[in-house]
Amino acid sequence: MNPIKLWRPTPDFVEQSSENIWQSVCKTVRAALTSAQIRPEQIIGLGFDATCSLVVLDKEGRPITVSPTGNPEQNIIVWMDHRAVEQARRINATHHRVLRYVGGRISPEMEPPKLLWLKENLPETFHNAGFFLDLTDFLGFRATGDDTRSLCTTVCKWMYQGHLSPARGSDSIGRWDNSFWETIGLPEFVDEHYERIGTRVRPM
Repeated sequence: MNPIKLWRPTPDFVEQSSENIWQSVCKTVRAALTSAQIRPEQIIGLGFDATCSLVVLDKEGRPITVSPTGNPEQNIIVWMDHRAVEQARRINATHHRVLRYVGGRISPEMEPPKLLWLKENLPETFHNAGFFLDLTDFLGFRATGDDTRSLCTTVCKWMYQGHLSPARGSDSIGRWDNSFWETIGLPEFVDEHYERIGTRVRPM
């Protein structure tokens, strides 16, 4: 059993550490191999699943703070964190067409409100971040060094439009909706061609 660290620096804020979670995953995998009495070379694949939690890394892939404490270890906004309620309200007030795919309303537990909160409240973190990842995609990235994002996580948690034809020259399934990010106040992602939130999106 490897308990995961959890911080609650202020009401409605819930934070975790991506490195702490990764080390817990490694310990658990090693324990599973020992328990099953099998060798690592017998494993042909690993699958990761996780909550709708936003992991923030700098341009070198190191943890960068999402916390009012300034502690870089606290680099995950956990799914149940509700700091972005106001940002979610404003996004919903746009009535943008992409909201139809989430029942007409986005939750503050999803990634766009959290990203908007970071831009408005921790601009240094937002500016210096090199990667914004869903926790599931972070685990795949940490295991392989490959920044391919999951079609499941991006559609369910980021408003990615998986049903649309990909942009010319892309090997992704679907594409981002530029006008959504521009409308909600995050045009940076459009300008940078989505480098920090995912340029390659693939099914499992």
